[in-house]
Amino acid sequence: MFWYNIIKSVIVLTKDNKKANDYTGGVVVASKNISMAVIRRLPKYYRYLGDLLSKDIQRISSKELSDIIGFTASQIRQDLNNFGGFGQQGYGYNIEDLHNEIGKILGLNKSYSAVLVGAGNLGQAIANYSGFKNAGFEIKALFDANPKVIGLKIRDFEILDSDLIEEYVKENNIEIGILCVPKNGAQQLADRLVGSGVKGIWNFAPVDLNVSKDVIVESVNLTESLFTLSYLMNEECE
Repeated sequence: MFWYNIIKSVIVLTKDNKKANDYTGGVVVASKNISMAVIRRLPKYYRYLGDLLSKDIQRISSKELSDIIGFTASQIRQDLNNFGGFGQQGYGYNIEDLHNEIGKILGLNKSYSAVLVGAGNLGQAIANYSGFKNAGFEIKALFDANPKVIGLKIRDFEILDSDLIEEYVKENNIEIGILCVPKNGAQQLADRLVGSGVKGIWNFAPVDLNVSKDVIVESVNLTESLFTLSYLMNEECE
């Protein structure tokens, strides 16, 4: 359950160091830079709106959404106004429409193919989580360099030799590489993935990767997150 909860909390892949002005969904968006703080709040909006939809709730005001999600009503309106007009004065937001539009902004109206490199405990936990495929992120293959795990099966995946990464990525038009490897080999593997054509890397290795500007890297450092928790717990005690 530990790994399941961590993975579930980071299901939506976001874009780092990237302008968020390429969205062309159902609303008109002015050409401008959207702050990463706003972008990183969008997955939370998407999740909460999905929960409301599952309860057959049709509409909601910014004040009601504020009470549920924890952001101020003013913050919610400002965030959504970055992408055009969604709500109506006196009516609020149509939940289904807003959920769909935020999904488009996040790119969740598309599907993505991915490979996972590193079939250790974390890699296996990610491969075993079906929620990614439901969200449009399909892991096509797992790779590892350890001869003891090559050939083993995780769900429907046979773990492949990491020497085959380039060939597989090119032949299957893979867009995303998921790195679940120690930091020492992470940069080399990232270079191989980028050289093979991936456009995004979901990096769980505890290291900052250097890639070309046209490749997006989203890093999830579990240790840093745990250290943040430790700080906040100790701050509360002072």
